[in-house]
Amino acid sequence: MSVPAAAQANGPLLRDIHLPPAPSWWPLAPGWWGLMVLVLLAVGVTIWWWRRQRRRAADERRVLAEVDRVLSLWREQPQALATGLHQLLRRGALRIDPTATLQRGEAWRQTLARMPVDAVALEHLHGLETAMYRPTTSLDPDAAAIATRRWLQLAWRQRVPSSAQGASGRKAGRLLS
Repeated sequence: MSVPAAAQANGPLLRDIHLPPAPSWWPLAPGWWGLMVLVLLAVGVTIWWWRRQRRRAADERRVLAEVDRVLSLWREQPQALATGLHQLLRRGALRIDPTATLQRGEAWRQTLARMPVDAVALEHLHGLETAMYRPTTSLDPDAAAIATRRWLQLAWRQRVPSSAQGASGRKAGRLLS
């Protein structure tokens, strides 16, 4: 066999080295898909939590505005003021105890004591129950309203037990209904 003289002098004719194509970014590797799912899930949970907090804050503002409304309406009539504030307390207590509207006496006092308010505020709240039934009662309207606001604020921010939420359902969340 004879090899051409040109090929013998320079060697065989070879083509240049071919590199493989660069890896494509699409389709993504499974780890990236998992990361995207986690990010979307985190964004969804964050949006849900944020909307829930906004809704709760708006509801709380409405409840506290109701205390101000009752105070402005009945400031000069202590018996009516005590009745209005007491009704708000009863409806607010539904968030922590579904049987709050049925409680009387010591059971009602224990429900009020479940919120960590100071003793003076608790006395003002206890005084509302008796002031409702006395036509000539001496009631400090501002102190009673402040105590009611504080108690409702704490009750509103307390985590609702699932049994209370299931039993009283949407009623507990809607104090103004």
